[in-house]
Amino acid sequence: MSDAVRFGLVGFGGGGRIFHAPLITSAQNVEFVGVVTTNEERRAELAAQRPGVAAFDSIDAMADAGVEAVTISTPVETHAALAKQAIARGLHVVVDKPFAMDADEARGVVDAAQEADVLLSVYQNRRWDSDFITVRKLITDGTLGSVRRFESRFERWDPERRRPSGASGGTLRDFGSHLVDQALVLHGPATRVYAEMRGAGDLDDDFFLALHHISGVESHLWGSWRQGAPGPRFRVTGTTGTYVIEPPMDGQEQVLKSGKSPADLADRWGVEAEDDWGRLYHGETSAPVPTERGRWDAFYPAFAIAVRGDARVPVDPSDAVRTMTVLDAARKSARTGEAVRL
Repeated sequence: MSDAVRFGLVGFGGGGRIFHAPLITSAQNVEFVGVVTTNEERRAELAAQRPGVAAFDSIDAMADAGVEAVTISTPVETHAALAKQAIARGLHVVVDKPFAMDADEARGVVDAAQEADVLLSVYQNRRWDSDFITVRKLITDGTLGSVRRFESRFERWDPERRRPSGASGGTLRDFGSHLVDQALVLHGPATRVYAEMRGAGDLDDDFFLALHHISGVESHLWGSWRQGAPGPRFRVTGTTGTYVIEPPMDGQEQVLKSGKSPADLADRWGVEAEDDWGRLYHGETSAPVPTERGRWDAFYPAFAIAVRGDARVPVDPSDAVRTMTVLDAARKSARTGEAVRL
């Protein structure tokens, strides 16, 4: 731990407490120093769950204590302002997704980090989902031939889910940040966006999004909290085969919610059961494809290595700007009923 990056966390709600804290703690090259929260209930939970991890009133107080890097895990409408505050103190920053409210706000954060010469990354953990890693491998090694259509879904059934009350609400910003990021990573920039959304304004709870990529691939993306019969997590159609993987989704989320971490499970972390493997189809014939190991545990070690100057950040923040640009266009398309060219 002598050269470990001294890390802090801003926010200790569900995202910070359940997802970030266990992964920060599990990274061997990271020292988890403290959490910024003024909520007394959260402070009590921090003391019970993470003895020895300090609670701070502000980012400034955390910086004064010698923290080198922070993760912003707060409501999305606060991301940009808090990230800029940390950047102004010379801290390296990870921002949870959604990165910002829109593309212009995202660019402002990226520009601030560049001017301050600090590292900035975005917590796009779904790039390390077991099923996504498997899809990426099948495309890269040519198993599917040339991909023609990419179908991807984050669909869940939770009709009693309470909608958030602030501007940050909405499934497009939430699930869409992951779905669009994955599509752009696999197939490159999009030139045209078409979207349909259900719900009130920014508080949509169901959407469909179609992207036409420069590469010629058509991406069809669905996100919903009101889908009683979720479709395939992925269906990727190429010239020589189609890969399909059904729900459930990658299991790392549920493992973290159960209280387990990579430090607890070691090499068993991210391993999916054989019954949950996807299949490769060639017309009427098909065969199972072993699902690659999920690696959410890789993000913080990679970011710490970047802080020490030995690698690039795990997610380039300019990727988040491109994702936000697509989401901005999707909202416009849903309002007008017309496709939007980028």
